[in-house]
Amino acid sequence: MTSRRACLTLAASLGFMFAAPLALAQVKPLRIIVPFPPGGPIDVTTRLLADKVRQSLPEQTIVIENRPGAGGNIGVDLVAKAAPDGTTIGIAATSMHAVNPWLFKKMPYDAAKDFAPITQTVRVPNVLVINTEAAQRLGIATLKDFIAYAKANPAKLNYGSGGNGSAGHLAGEMFKKRAGVFSVHIPYAGGAPAQMALLSGQVDFTFDNLATAAPNIRAGKIKALAVTTAQRSPLLPDVPPMADALPGFEIDTWWGLVAPAGTPVPVIDRLNAAFVAALNAPDVRAKFAQLMAEPVPTTPRQFSEFMKRELAKYESVVKNSGASVD
Repeated sequence: MTSRRACLTLAASLGFMFAAPLALAQVKPLRIIVPFPPGGPIDVTTRLLADKVRQSLPEQTIVIENRPGAGGNIGVDLVAKAAPDGTTIGIAATSMHAVNPWLFKKMPYDAAKDFAPITQTVRVPNVLVINTEAAQRLGIATLKDFIAYAKANPAKLNYGSGGNGSAGHLAGEMFKKRAGVFSVHIPYAGGAPAQMALLSGQVDFTFDNLATAAPNIRAGKIKALAVTTAQRSPLLPDVPPMADALPGFEIDTWWGLVAPAGTPVPVIDRLNAAFVAALNAPDVRAKFAQLMAEPVPTTPRQFSEFMKRELAKYESVVKNSGASVD
Protein backbone atom coordinates (compact mmCIF):
# COMPACT_ATOMS: atom_id res chain seq x y z
CA MET A 1 0.00 0.00 0.00
CA THR A 2 2.75 2.43 0.95
CA SER A 3 4.66 1.75 -2.26
CA ARG A 4 1.51 2.17 -4.35
CA ARG A 5 0.68 5.45 -2.59
CA ALA A 6 4.21 6.76 -3.20
CA CYS A 7 3.95 5.93 -6.89
CA LEU A 8 0.62 7.72 -7.18
CA THR A 9 2.06 10.74 -5.38
CA LEU A 10 5.00 10.92 -7.76
CA ALA A 11 2.81 10.46 -10.80
CA ALA A 12 0.49 13.25 -9.70
CA SER A 13 3.40 15.47 -8.79
CA LEU A 14 5.02 15.26 -12.18
CA GLY A 15 1.82 15.44 -14.17
CA PHE A 16 2.64 19.01 -15.16
CA MET A 17 5.37 17.66 -17.44
CA PHE A 18 2.76 16.44 -19.91
CA ALA A 19 1.97 18.83 -22.73
CA ALA A 20 -1.23 16.79 -23.19
CA PRO A 21 -2.21 14.35 -20.39
CA LEU A 22 -3.11 11.50 -22.68
CA ALA A 23 -0.31 11.93 -25.18
CA LEU A 24 2.74 10.26 -23.66
CA ALA A 25 4.81 11.16 -26.68
CA GLN A 26 4.58 14.78 -25.62
CA VAL A 27 6.12 14.34 -22.15
CA LYS A 28 8.65 17.12 -21.62
CA PRO A 29 12.08 15.99 -20.35
CA LEU A 30 13.22 17.25 -16.98
CA ARG A 31 16.83 18.45 -17.05
CA ILE A 32 18.77 18.52 -13.77
CA ILE A 33 22.04 20.46 -13.93
CA VAL A 34 24.78 19.26 -11.57
CA PRO A 35 27.56 21.87 -11.42
CA PHE A 36 30.25 19.30 -10.62
CA PRO A 37 31.88 16.37 -12.46
CA PRO A 38 30.31 12.89 -12.37
CA GLY A 39 31.10 10.57 -9.49
CA GLY A 40 31.13 12.96 -6.52
CA PRO A 41 28.62 12.87 -3.63
CA ILE A 42 26.38 15.57 -5.14
CA ASP A 43 26.27 13.81 -8.51
CA VAL A 44 25.67 10.36 -6.98
CA THR A 45 22.84 11.44 -4.67
CA THR A 46 21.16 13.43 -7.44
CA ARG A 47 21.23 10.39 -9.72
CA LEU A 48 19.77 8.22 -6.94
CA LEU A 49 16.85 10.62 -6.58
CA ALA A 50 16.35 10.87 -10.33
CA ASP A 51 16.31 7.07 -10.61
CA LYS A 52 13.65 6.86 -7.90
CA VAL A 53 11.43 9.32 -9.76
CA ARG A 54 11.98 7.39 -13.01
CA GLN A 55 10.96 4.11 -11.35
CA SER A 56 7.65 5.58 -10.25
CA LEU A 57 7.00 7.41 -13.51
CA PRO A 58 8.86 5.52 -16.26
CA GLU A 59 7.39 7.62 -19.07
CA GLN A 60 9.11 10.72 -17.65
CA THR A 61 12.54 11.41 -19.14
CA ILE A 62 15.04 12.87 -16.65
CA VAL A 63 18.41 14.00 -17.90
CA ILE A 64 21.36 14.68 -15.58
CA GLU A 65 23.70 17.24 -17.10
CA ASN A 66 27.11 17.76 -15.47
CA ARG A 67 28.39 21.30 -16.03
CA PRO A 68 31.40 21.85 -13.75
CA GLY A 69 33.68 24.86 -13.57
CA ALA A 70 34.44 28.07 -11.62
CA GLY A 71 33.66 26.48 -8.27
CA GLY A 72 30.21 25.44 -9.47
CA ASN A 73 29.27 28.89 -10.77
CA ILE A 74 29.03 27.83 -14.42
CA GLY A 75 26.37 25.18 -13.88
CA VAL A 76 24.42 27.28 -11.40
CA ASP A 77 24.37 30.21 -13.83
CA LEU A 78 22.80 27.94 -16.47
CA VAL A 79 19.94 27.23 -14.07
CA ALA A 80 19.52 30.92 -13.27
CA LYS A 81 19.20 31.78 -16.95
CA ALA A 82 16.99 28.83 -18.00
CA ALA A 83 13.34 29.26 -18.92
CA PRO A 84 11.21 29.25 -15.73
CA ASP A 85 8.88 26.53 -16.97
CA GLY A 86 9.85 23.63 -14.69
CA THR A 87 11.81 21.71 -17.32
CA THR A 88 15.26 22.82 -16.07
CA ILE A 89 16.27 22.64 -12.41
CA GLY A 90 19.62 22.31 -10.73
CA ILE A 91 21.68 21.89 -7.61
CA ALA A 92 22.08 24.59 -4.99
CA ALA A 93 24.85 23.93 -2.48
CA THR A 94 26.87 25.54 0.29
CA SER A 95 29.67 26.59 -2.01
CA MET A 96 27.66 28.20 -4.81
CA HIS A 97 24.81 29.72 -2.79
CA ALA A 98 26.49 30.68 0.49
CA VAL A 99 30.27 30.88 0.01
CA ASN A 100 31.00 31.91 -3.59
CA PRO A 101 28.99 35.16 -3.44
CA TRP A 102 31.52 36.39 -0.85
CA LEU A 103 34.55 34.58 -2.27
CA PHE A 104 34.32 35.82 -5.87
CA LYS A 105 34.49 39.55 -6.54
CA LYS A 106 32.25 39.15 -9.59
CA MET A 107 29.40 36.63 -9.76
CA PRO A 108 27.37 35.70 -12.87
CA TYR A 109 24.17 35.22 -10.84
CA ASP A 110 22.49 36.57 -7.71
CA ALA A 111 22.24 33.75 -5.18
CA ALA A 112 19.48 35.52 -3.27
CA LYS A 113 17.24 36.53 -6.20
CA ASP A 114 17.77 34.30 -9.24
CA PHE A 115 16.35 31.01 -7.93
CA ALA A 116 13.13 29.42 -6.73
CA PRO A 117 13.96 26.85 -4.01
CA ILE A 118 12.35 23.42 -4.38
CA THR A 119 13.70 21.35 -1.49
CA GLN A 120 16.88 20.73 0.40
CA THR A 121 17.96 17.19 -0.35
CA VAL A 122 21.11 16.36 1.62
CA ARG A 123 23.23 17.32 4.58
CA VAL A 124 26.69 15.84 5.05
CA PRO A 125 28.37 16.68 8.36
CA ASN A 126 31.93 17.83 8.40
CA VAL A 127 34.12 16.35 11.10
CA LEU A 128 37.19 17.58 12.98
CA VAL A 129 39.77 14.83 12.67
CA ILE A 130 43.31 14.59 13.99
CA ASN A 131 46.12 12.27 12.99
CA THR A 132 45.83 9.30 15.40
CA GLU A 133 49.55 9.14 16.09
CA ALA A 134 49.63 12.87 16.86
CA ALA A 135 46.60 12.52 19.17
CA GLN A 136 48.32 9.76 21.14
CA ARG A 137 51.63 11.62 21.30
CA LEU A 138 50.02 14.85 22.47
CA GLY A 139 47.54 13.22 24.86
CA ILE A 140 44.48 14.46 22.98
CA ALA A 141 41.41 12.28 23.48
CA THR A 142 38.57 14.82 23.33
CA LEU A 143 37.68 18.15 21.75
CA LYS A 144 38.31 19.89 25.09
CA ASP A 145 41.79 18.32 25.22
CA PHE A 146 42.41 19.57 21.71
CA ILE A 147 41.34 23.14 22.48
CA ALA A 148 43.37 23.16 25.70
CA TYR A 149 46.49 22.01 23.86
CA ALA A 150 46.00 24.54 21.07
CA LYS A 151 45.64 27.38 23.59
CA ALA A 152 48.72 26.31 25.51
CA ASN A 153 50.78 25.85 22.34
CA PRO A 154 50.00 28.69 19.91
CA ALA A 155 50.90 27.99 16.27
CA LYS A 156 52.28 24.52 17.04
CA LEU A 157 49.32 22.83 15.36
CA ASN A 158 48.63 23.20 11.65
CA TYR A 159 45.66 22.17 9.61
CA GLY A 160 45.12 21.28 5.99
CA SER A 161 42.26 21.99 3.63
CA GLY A 162 41.29 21.51 0.00
CA GLY A 163 42.22 25.11 -0.77
CA ASN A 164 41.58 28.71 0.16
CA GLY A 165 37.86 29.27 0.59
CA SER A 166 37.07 25.55 0.78
CA ALA A 167 34.68 24.20 3.40
CA GLY A 168 37.61 22.81 5.39
CA HIS A 169 39.40 26.15 5.34
CA LEU A 170 36.35 28.11 6.46
CA ALA A 171 35.51 25.61 9.20
CA GLY A 172 39.09 25.88 10.46
CA GLU A 173 38.94 29.68 10.55
CA MET A 174 35.60 29.60 12.35
CA PHE A 175 37.07 27.18 14.89
CA LYS A 176 40.12 29.39 15.50
CA LYS A 177 37.94 32.45 16.08
CA ARG A 178 35.40 30.72 18.33
CA ALA A 179 38.00 28.79 20.36
CA GLY A 180 40.45 31.68 20.62
CA VAL A 181 43.38 29.68 19.27
CA PHE A 182 45.88 30.08 16.48
CA SER A 183 47.00 27.38 14.07
CA VAL A 184 48.62 27.58 10.66
CA HIS A 185 46.46 26.90 7.60
CA ILE A 186 48.06 24.85 4.81
CA PRO A 187 45.95 24.83 1.63
CA TYR A 188 46.21 21.93 -0.82
CA ALA A 189 44.95 21.52 -4.36
CA GLY A 190 41.85 19.57 -3.40
CA GLY A 191 40.46 17.46 -0.59
CA ALA A 192 42.35 14.27 -1.51
CA PRO A 193 45.85 15.80 -1.13
CA ALA A 194 44.79 17.36 2.18
CA GLN A 195 43.60 13.98 3.41
CA MET A 196 46.90 12.36 2.40
CA ALA A 197 48.79 15.09 4.25
CA LEU A 198 46.80 14.30 7.39
CA LEU A 199 47.40 10.56 7.09
CA SER A 200 51.13 11.07 6.59
CA GLY A 201 51.44 13.50 9.49
CA GLN A 202 52.31 16.54 7.39
CA VAL A 203 49.36 18.34 8.99
CA ASP A 204 47.89 17.75 12.43
CA PHE A 205 44.18 18.10 11.78
CA THR A 206 41.54 18.87 9.17
CA PHE A 207 37.84 19.58 8.97
CA ASP A 208 36.86 16.94 6.47
CA ASN A 209 33.65 15.79 4.86
CA LEU A 210 32.33 12.84 6.88
CA ALA A 211 31.72 10.79 3.75
CA THR A 212 35.42 11.11 2.87
CA ALA A 213 36.79 10.75 6.38
CA ALA A 214 34.66 7.80 7.56
CA PRO A 215 36.78 4.94 6.11
CA ASN A 216 39.94 6.24 7.78
CA ILE A 217 38.10 6.89 11.04
CA ARG A 218 36.88 3.29 11.04
CA ALA A 219 40.39 2.07 10.21
CA GLY A 220 41.83 3.97 13.18
CA LYS A 221 44.13 6.07 11.02
CA ILE A 222 42.53 9.32 12.12
CA LYS A 223 40.56 10.21 15.24
CA ALA A 224 37.22 12.04 15.08
CA LEU A 225 36.97 14.68 17.80
CA ALA A 226 33.70 16.41 16.84
CA VAL A 227 31.13 16.83 14.10
CA THR A 228 30.31 20.33 12.92
CA THR A 229 26.53 19.95 12.95
CA ALA A 230 24.53 21.56 15.77
CA GLN A 231 23.54 18.14 17.15
CA ARG A 232 25.10 14.70 17.07
CA SER A 233 24.91 13.09 13.68
CA PRO A 234 23.08 9.75 13.41
CA LEU A 235 25.87 8.79 11.01
CA LEU A 236 28.51 9.14 13.77
CA PRO A 237 26.47 9.00 17.00
CA ASP A 238 29.41 8.51 19.39
CA VAL A 239 31.14 11.74 18.32
CA PRO A 240 29.95 14.97 20.01
CA PRO A 241 29.12 18.17 18.11
CA MET A 242 31.48 21.14 18.16
CA ALA A 243 28.66 23.11 19.82
CA ASP A 244 29.15 21.13 23.04
CA ALA A 245 32.42 23.01 23.61
CA LEU A 246 31.78 26.04 21.37
CA PRO A 247 28.08 27.02 21.61
CA GLY A 248 26.59 28.13 18.32
CA PHE A 249 29.25 26.46 16.18
CA GLU A 250 27.54 24.97 13.13
CA ILE A 251 28.96 24.52 9.66
CA ASP A 252 28.22 21.62 7.37
CA THR A 253 27.87 20.72 3.71
CA TRP A 254 24.39 20.78 2.21
CA TRP A 255 22.72 20.77 -1.17
CA GLY A 256 19.27 20.80 -2.68
CA LEU A 257 17.23 21.56 -5.78
CA VAL A 258 16.28 24.95 -7.22
CA ALA A 259 14.51 26.21 -10.32
CA PRO A 260 14.94 29.55 -12.09
CA ALA A 261 13.26 32.48 -10.39
CA GLY A 262 9.78 33.06 -11.77
CA THR A 263 8.91 29.37 -12.04
CA PRO A 264 5.18 29.16 -11.20
CA VAL A 265 4.39 28.17 -7.62
CA PRO A 266 2.22 25.17 -8.64
CA VAL A 267 5.16 23.81 -10.64
CA ILE A 268 7.52 24.27 -7.67
CA ASP A 269 5.03 22.55 -5.37
CA ARG A 270 4.68 19.57 -7.71
CA LEU A 271 8.45 19.21 -8.04
CA ASN A 272 8.77 19.46 -4.28
CA ALA A 273 6.20 16.71 -3.73
CA ALA A 274 7.92 14.42 -6.24
CA PHE A 275 11.43 14.77 -4.81
CA VAL A 276 10.33 14.77 -1.18
CA ALA A 277 8.55 11.48 -1.82
CA ALA A 278 11.77 10.10 -3.31
CA LEU A 279 13.83 11.39 -0.36
CA ASN A 280 11.48 9.67 2.08
CA ALA A 281 11.60 6.31 0.29
CA PRO A 282 13.24 3.71 2.59
CA ASP A 283 15.56 2.36 -0.10
CA VAL A 284 16.81 5.86 -0.96
CA ARG A 285 17.41 6.68 2.71
CA ALA A 286 19.37 3.44 3.10
CA LYS A 287 21.56 4.25 0.10
CA PHE A 288 22.17 7.76 1.38
CA ALA A 289 23.24 6.35 4.76
CA GLN A 290 25.86 4.24 2.99
CA LEU A 291 27.20 7.49 1.50
CA MET A 292 27.23 9.18 4.95
CA ALA A 293 24.59 11.59 3.65
CA GLU A 294 21.47 12.60 5.60
CA PRO A 295 18.28 13.14 3.55
CA VAL A 296 16.73 16.53 4.40
CA PRO A 297 13.32 16.90 2.72
CA THR A 298 11.86 20.39 3.23
CA THR A 299 9.16 22.66 1.91
CA PRO A 300 10.20 25.30 -0.63
CA ARG A 301 9.76 27.99 2.02
CA GLN A 302 11.90 26.14 4.56
CA PHE A 303 14.69 25.72 2.02
CA SER A 304 14.44 29.36 1.02
CA GLU A 305 14.75 30.57 4.61
CA PHE A 306 17.61 28.16 5.28
CA MET A 307 19.58 29.41 2.28
CA LYS A 308 19.10 33.02 3.35
CA ARG A 309 20.52 32.21 6.78
CA GLU A 310 23.46 30.37 5.28
CA LEU A 311 24.26 33.22 2.89
CA ALA A 312 24.27 35.69 5.78
CA LYS A 313 26.37 33.42 7.99
CA TYR A 314 29.11 32.87 5.45
CA GLU A 315 29.57 36.56 4.74
CA SER A 316 31.45 37.06 8.00
CA VAL A 317 33.12 33.63 7.83
CA VAL A 318 34.63 34.29 4.39
CA LYS A 319 35.59 37.87 5.17
CA ASN A 320 37.26 36.89 8.46
CA SER A 321 39.22 34.15 6.66
CA GLY A 322 40.67 36.60 4.14
CA ALA A 323 40.01 34.08 1.35
CA SER A 324 39.48 35.38 -2.18
CA VAL A 325 39.44 33.74 -5.59
CA ASP A 326 39.74 36.68 -7.97
